[in-house]
Amino acid sequence: MSVSTVATDRPVCSPLDVLGRDVLVPLVTGGEVGYAALDYAASAPALQRVWDDVAAYAPYYGSVHRGAGYLSQLSTDLFENARATVAGFLGCRDDDQVIFTRSTTDSLNLLAAALPPATRVFVFETEHHASLLPWERRDGVEVTYLDAPRTPRQAVDILEKALAAREPYGPALVCVTGASNVTGELWPVKELAAAAHAHGARIVLDAAQLAPHHPVDLAELDVDWAAFSGHKLYAPFGSGVLAGRADWLQEADPYLAGGGASRTVARRPDGGVDVAWHTSAARHEAGSPNVIGAYAIASACQALTEAGFDTLVAREQELIARVRTGLAEVPAVRILSLFGDDAPRVGVLSFVVDGWNSSHFAAALSAEYGIGVRDGLFCAHPLVRTLLGGAPDEPGECGAPDAAPGERSLNAIRVSFGAGTPDEHVDRFVRAVKELVADGARWSYRTEEGRCVPYAA
Repeated sequence: MSVSTVATDRPVCSPLDVLGRDVLVPLVTGGEVGYAALDYAASAPALQRVWDDVAAYAPYYGSVHRGAGYLSQLSTDLFENARATVAGFLGCRDDDQVIFTRSTTDSLNLLAAALPPATRVFVFETEHHASLLPWERRDGVEVTYLDAPRTPRQAVDILEKALAAREPYGPALVCVTGASNVTGELWPVKELAAAAHAHGARIVLDAAQLAPHHPVDLAELDVDWAAFSGHKLYAPFGSGVLAGRADWLQEADPYLAGGGASRTVARRPDGGVDVAWHTSAARHEAGSPNVIGAYAIASACQALTEAGFDTLVAREQELIARVRTGLAEVPAVRILSLFGDDAPRVGVLSFVVDGWNSSHFAAALSAEYGIGVRDGLFCAHPLVRTLLGGAPDEPGECGAPDAAPGERSLNAIRVSFGAGTPDEHVDRFVRAVKELVADGARWSYRTEEGRCVPYAA
């Protein structure tokens, strides 16, 4: 089954318990309100279950691998069991490796460092910078940036044409997102993987925005690698995963040189050292690993699996429909999209509001309604500029970002949500948008250090 929407006639679940659900924030207009965290695409709040699991392990904290003590042995088992849990969550094949990293960005930079010489990389301009930028840093690698498609079918056609035209015919890698961090739209991953393999290329899936919302099965999607971040999967910051085929990773120099990556080190008669590196995942996990981060990711994987993605997706589709229906009632709002209004998507939507700079609008949502959203270009500058290319000039008011030479000052607003979002948060957001557009802000704002902030006039 390709990545797609799930029917919404299934039972709808309650939101999963997350940290911060009871946090009160002050309003500039007086009083306090429960914080509505609607910036999941940047960082989702940690699940309460994940936090509890980490707290339960903390007294047993010990250094992993090679330690003879009981706590070291326990921590080693925990770490390796976490690897197995993540492999199961991602539908890894028997010979795939799961490497723990710091983030999606770290994972894709690791893969970039492992590319064989003269690899050709193909990446759409629509990618997040984490999957757009690492490849040119590898000596001898040539990168082809593909134009933004306007339909899923066009994405496959663009890729097939580019791969067929490549010369010389050597190793090639396609990098594609599973779900856009700007529009939330789902990409035709399975079809792109088939196109890549038909032309002798491999494919890596940036699953940072997909894995928290939909099942990701490497074998089913037939992708060679997938990468994601713990902090988008309801785990704490500082952990990530690269999972997939082992051969390029085993043949590459270790991502970092040091203990853990090396199997044996011996002095040579000439005074140097000979090193034999591990061929397992440890080859790219030098240093003391982030055991708590790996365990937290595994806990989040288990929690999402037990909650059931069918049920989680059904509820999220209901929230998406409520937001889209509400915003459709505001003529001044334009939702950004590559593939059109009917394209399947996760709980991520970006939009602009006529007559408002997006930073000003986001600041008012926070200060006057206790709603946290994101504004800017979302670390996907080429995509957002493409989507806003036909828009009129943004007002040069509070918080307007600096533009590159020859470009207009462009930015957008992004609202994102997921398994921990209460209904009240999205309802408050829709109400706030309508009120701000109809009545304007109730407070004064100015730019301080590049950000739009409230102040008493």
